[in-house]
Amino acid sequence: MDISSLTIKKAHELLVNKEITARELVEHFLKEAHTKSELNAYREIFDDALASADAAQKMLDAGTGTLLTGIPIALKDNILMKGKIASASSKMLEHYRATYDAHVVARLRDAGAVFLGRTNMDEFAMGSSTENSAFGVTKNPHDLSRVPGGSSGGSASAIASGTVLGALGSDTGGSIRQPAAFCGVVGLKPTYGAVSRSGLIAMASSLDQIGPLAKTVEDAKIIFDVIKGKDPLDSTSYPDNFPHKENKKPKVIGVPVDFVRMKGVDPEVLRNFDASIAKMKNAGYEIRDISLPSLAHGLSVYYILMPAEVSSNLARLDGVRYGFHADGTNLLGDYARSRGEGFGREVRRRILLGTYVLSSGYHDEYYGRASAVREMLRLDLQKAFEGVDIIATPTTPTAAFKIGEKTNDPLQMYLADIFTVSVNIAGVPAISIPSGFIEEGGSKLPLGIQFIAPSFGEEALFDAGGDFEKVRGF
Repeated sequence: MDISSLTIKKAHELLVNKEITARELVEHFLKEAHTKSELNAYREIFDDALASADAAQKMLDAGTGTLLTGIPIALKDNILMKGKIASASSKMLEHYRATYDAHVVARLRDAGAVFLGRTNMDEFAMGSSTENSAFGVTKNPHDLSRVPGGSSGGSASAIASGTVLGALGSDTGGSIRQPAAFCGVVGLKPTYGAVSRSGLIAMASSLDQIGPLAKTVEDAKIIFDVIKGKDPLDSTSYPDNFPHKENKKPKVIGVPVDFVRMKGVDPEVLRNFDASIAKMKNAGYEIRDISLPSLAHGLSVYYILMPAEVSSNLARLDGVRYGFHADGTNLLGDYARSRGEGFGREVRRRILLGTYVLSSGYHDEYYGRASAVREMLRLDLQKAFEGVDIIATPTTPTAAFKIGEKTNDPLQMYLADIFTVSVNIAGVPAISIPSGFIEEGGSKLPLGIQFIAPSFGEEALFDAGGDFEKVRGF
């Protein structure tokens, strides 16, 4: 039995039919995780995973198991799990041990999931490559010389390398979908408020969203169905009985042609996207060209709003109350040394940028105008969904790039999120699904297609994504 190739659904069937035990399943993935340590996908592999597997087996034997009982799950290093370190892959929180479970962790624990370990990430989720971790870059299993994407690169690499069956990431501007595309797995960014952010180390609070990464659309749905729902500790999470739009099977796919074919998109990515859309048309979907010029402003808006929230959220990490501390000659010196040495270069860059756009004299010119464009973008998407059921774009403008290729050019690095950031700005859900491969430098590199739906339209994404998996042909 090739256990590494199992999906969550298939593993569940084997567990229920007693063809494999939870301990055997977890032992296999623990061994794989240790064997493939050169990927640096994990910050820590938990030493109590087998004890959790035994507890899950008791649930299965008693007939009280769920689809996730006994299933190995990895957590991004910015999601709190009581008693475990959650460092956000930063020197600043290197030794911080969580005092409570994140809401999503509590949900998964109740479902009987087995937490295998915590995965590497860009420091405080700031990056598109997982090169910004204070603990070393994570590598792409398809080509060890390339990045896995970011900031949830560790989670995506862990799934793609067969070291875990499912994982959680966080998505602020594409940080689940972009690494999913680079590593050839499925990544879902839910509607803002559909999944609680309680227990997520904040980067930009109006944009952050926890979501699943998995091998298939069905597996992503299984995880999402467990972690979604109202949480009294998160005032932005929606009530379970919130009157959502009626979910209907999507029939019409909108393609924002001018946006998709902008300068800088790899021709091979466009060829793959066109072929993917043609397959959806052959599967019975109607394809409509649409115009959404405001999407082109998404990246500019994102890199004003996001740093502003970063500078506010990270102000609490001052080297006094908790986290990394370095002695200075006085109190100001303590602050300067602690933050200067505790934060990496990209984090410092975004704090400075955010402080600037919020400063007196510039707040209205930058932050105020960006907020207005954000609302315009949200309304434009809302109007577009009156004529189409979902919107499709490539997930990324290129395939995975080489490690170190863009580290000295932040603007080029930021462009990796051009297709994903608008989703977070508008708060709508989107999913990235593997759409094929391109040959580059002797390696077969994965690509992804992104489907975007109206708020609380996750079911439409699962329907369209499932249909695409049936026709994609690889």
